[in-house]
Amino acid sequence: MTTMTPPGIADIHAAAALLSGLIVETPLIESQELNKRFGARILFKPETLQRTGSFKFRGAYNKLSSLSEEERSRGVVAFSSGNHAQGVAAAAAMFGVKAVIAMPVDAPAIKIANVRKMGAEVVPFDRFRDDRMTVIRPYLEKGMALVPPFDDPAIIAGQGTIGLELMRQAKALGVSLDAVVVPCGGGGLSSGISVAVKDASPGTAVWAVEPEHFDDTRRSLAAGTRVSNEPGHASICDAILTAEPGLITFEINRRNLTGAIAVSDKATAQAMRDAMAYLKLVVEPGGCVALAALSSGEIALSGKCVAVVLSGGNVDFGTYAEIMAAA
Repeated sequence: MTTMTPPGIADIHAAAALLSGLIVETPLIESQELNKRFGARILFKPETLQRTGSFKFRGAYNKLSSLSEEERSRGVVAFSSGNHAQGVAAAAAMFGVKAVIAMPVDAPAIKIANVRKMGAEVVPFDRFRDDRMTVIRPYLEKGMALVPPFDDPAIIAGQGTIGLELMRQAKALGVSLDAVVVPCGGGGLSSGISVAVKDASPGTAVWAVEPEHFDDTRRSLAAGTRVSNEPGHASICDAILTAEPGLITFEINRRNLTGAIAVSDKATAQAMRDAMAYLKLVVEPGGCVALAALSSGEIALSGKCVAVVLSGGNVDFGTYAEIMAAA
């Protein structure tokens, strides 16, 4: 695959073969209480249980595998608010190569600590004032390979393995999915999953979900071209706050997505509480927006079978407790 060539289903199958035995094949779970509430059968894919606590390890390992030994020997560099950072750090440790991760100073402490525990060097920066590429440029100039968070064919293909698992598991349950609902930041997860879902079941709708005021994919789909988020907003969904969709991810998403939905922090907090109460899972805010979208009224649910991806569960306990108390 070249840098700007979107991955296809063969690339996702290749990534799945590569990752076999290294990742957790997360199950499909459900809650009768939530099924009753939404008048539908809701199947949850908890990537909270994945290696490093989110889906990001899939793409990171696949990307490092695509590098030559010579490229890996010079080390890798990335920028991330936390989940991609942990995925890259874990993959780099498995390959025995140096990793440098630029992380926002306001990233959750648990994510920063986990990255350091895995042996990566953390370079802090201000997400509101600093340009990420400027922060990591000295490392790129030293010859370290960039591992992007989402806009890369190998990253997208790695994340797409979730879609392969999901469709295979649904088939094993004897159900046909009417829709798949996926959290969305830069679009790596939603685009990768959409390729796999549409290959297996072209009629299944795929929805992306973003935080309110960070709905760049939703607005880009409406405009027919990539648009950026307006500055001056904040959200509890730190893991999926991106400036604009990726070039490759948007090209895939504009073809495959039924639409994108923006959800409020209040709705997300309630979804986190529901995940705890009915699924017995700790889900971080950005990882829970797809569940929050079920209450938006934008997805036809009555009598349907819908899969929801819970993309990550890395959240500071103090922050989690505050959100739960306020929900």
